[in-house]
Amino acid sequence: MKGYMYILICCDGSYYTGSTTDLELRITQHQAGVGANYTKKRLPVKLVYYEEFQRIDEAFYREKQVQGWSRKKKEALINNNSESLPLLSKNYSQFPKDSSH
Repeated sequence: MKGYMYILICCDGSYYTGSTTDLELRITQHQAGVGANYTKKRLPVKLVYYEEFQRIDEAFYREKQVQGWSRKKKEALINNNSESLPLLSKNYSQFPKDSSH
């Protein structure tokens, strides 16, 4: 069964990442305030990105991966700016701070 990983932008500017087997139905459910408590409190929502997978478990795995991303990295994905993704993946907290500035 096909699956979709999707990203919505909520009325407050935040992003919601989810997965489903029926993208059109799931977006309709979000708009109706059914399902996710997060989006119910932030209506209306708008679909800004999705990926299609051969199986729902692949979409769910991708959902969990993208949920852990920073806002900037999600925006790079949404804006098809794939060359920025590796740079935005770096965890700068693991490097010592440069005290020369």
